[in-house]
Amino acid sequence: MRTYEVWAPAAAERVEVEVGGERHALARDGARPGWWHGGAPTGDYAFRLDGGPPLPDPRSPRQPYGPDGPSRPVDHAAFSWSRTGWRGRPLPGAVLYELHIGTFTAAGTFQAAAERLDHLVELGVDFVELMPVCPFPGRHGWGYDGVSLWAVHEPYGGPEGLKRFVDAAHRKGLGVVLDVVHNHLGPSGNHLPRFGPYFTDRHHTPWGSAVNLDAPGSDEVRDYLIGSALAWLRDYRIDGLRLDAVHALADDRAVHFLEQLSGAVDRLAVATNRPLFLVAESDLNSPRTTAPREAGGQGLTAQWSDDFHHALHTALTGESQGYYGDFARAPLAAVAKTLTRGFFHDGGRSSFRGRGHGRPFPSAGGHRLLGYLQTHDQVGNRALGDRISAGLGPGPLAAGAALVLTSPFTPMLFMGEEWGATTPWQYFTDHTDPDLAEAVRQGRRREFTEHGWQAGEVPDPQEPATVLRSVLDWTEPRRAPHAGLLAWYRTLIRLRRARPELSDPDLAAVRVEYDEAARWLVVHRGPYRVAVNLGPGAAEVPLGAAGRETVASFGGCGLDGTVARLAAGSVAVVRT
Repeated sequence: MRTYEVWAPAAAERVEVEVGGERHALARDGARPGWWHGGAPTGDYAFRLDGGPPLPDPRSPRQPYGPDGPSRPVDHAAFSWSRTGWRGRPLPGAVLYELHIGTFTAAGTFQAAAERLDHLVELGVDFVELMPVCPFPGRHGWGYDGVSLWAVHEPYGGPEGLKRFVDAAHRKGLGVVLDVVHNHLGPSGNHLPRFGPYFTDRHHTPWGSAVNLDAPGSDEVRDYLIGSALAWLRDYRIDGLRLDAVHALADDRAVHFLEQLSGAVDRLAVATNRPLFLVAESDLNSPRTTAPREAGGQGLTAQWSDDFHHALHTALTGESQGYYGDFARAPLAAVAKTLTRGFFHDGGRSSFRGRGHGRPFPSAGGHRLLGYLQTHDQVGNRALGDRISAGLGPGPLAAGAALVLTSPFTPMLFMGEEWGATTPWQYFTDHTDPDLAEAVRQGRRREFTEHGWQAGEVPDPQEPATVLRSVLDWTEPRRAPHAGLLAWYRTLIRLRRARPELSDPDLAAVRVEYDEAARWLVVHRGPYRVAVNLGPGAAEVPLGAAGRETVASFGGCGLDGTVARLAAGSVAVVRT
């Protein structure tokens, strides 16, 4: 026998748990309004509200038959963890590597991904950041339409598979970060509204009604989300969480949900004697996200920096559509501003938004911003899912890598970036509801035909070929020119670790010189200069002091006193 419990204030008369075809009545919990509990045999189970259809447990630890099927208990204490000696590591000073389990390998499982961890060890990264792994319909998907926020997608390997992956990563000295989604649940398999006020019409988001963080019943909803977050960190020994689109967490309460969550995570870190952290994806450009709670902030450890990405992408590609337009007027100046001030939009006008945006970021906190050349969003949300390597040669790619990996930010790579992968990463789904599948297909086409694409050019998210095209080709790292770029990434990560000046997070200590017309840029990092030539011809890049040695270069570098002579598309790290 085991005890079953569920928060179901929406149930008018009775709540039952069904196990093995037998229904067992649950009793109201007098101490906790809206809660029901009772004993029943152990096995696959579902709840019935007022005699309605069987529903999965909102806190289900496992969904072996998919999001709509019955739930299954999980004994987390039964898993045998290795004696790895892993005690975690803090985020500052680390390099992250974002990957999607379903397309990192052809098999698309935790086990197959674990077999590739040696590649990441040799690359030199510190953390593997997994895109969401909660259950979603079908086999293939990005994971951002997940449901059952305490469970693990079965086709990836389920709860046991995730634990084995984390255990394997820790054995190799790699931490694991998990991407979690609290701002919405998938359109399919989301049964929470039947149980209680998990959503509210007080606020609206791009996905519809907002998650209820401030309306009646929101105490339990907040506990639900925080409990899920703590379960990943505690039961699966995840080291940190990336929080998706926190700007969509609408909350008017005096203590914001993120502040409450970060406090709970900090307490768990003390209890487990492990450094645990939270990283936000935010469109607000607000330093409050990472400011200490004692200073009126929300207390998160770091946040993604799309401003740095947009500036760098525009400088390398010349693209100016959409939000890139804010950066395209003077792209090297935009790169310089983000490297020295963190946010590009720090209170001034954003033409893309048609208003002022952001506020200044504190100069001492560069490590609290994640810097990157590519992410799943910035690749997959393009019409064709084309990587930046589809339009650039090895030289500009190497330059972009150097600016990321010698930046004052916490660097992050996207899977395959390190060798200039030629495989795209496209938007794919596997919705089992034919009406929903068609709506997603047409919505994707409509999104891009409004911007000049032909409908036939936009990949069908439901087509199996779309996900197959997105799987990494692991023969590429052994071939030219990919092997050369991979060696460059390894060199840069080693340099970042060996030369503290190249990871110094003090934005005020960074100085950048550039020539917008000649297309060269040099970043001053203590005695080091990161010199980049993005122009069509050779350039003489002033170093500001005599160059003593070329520490590393891609494309070659000649030193002549205080000048670095760089061929077109070359980059060098020079010690003065």
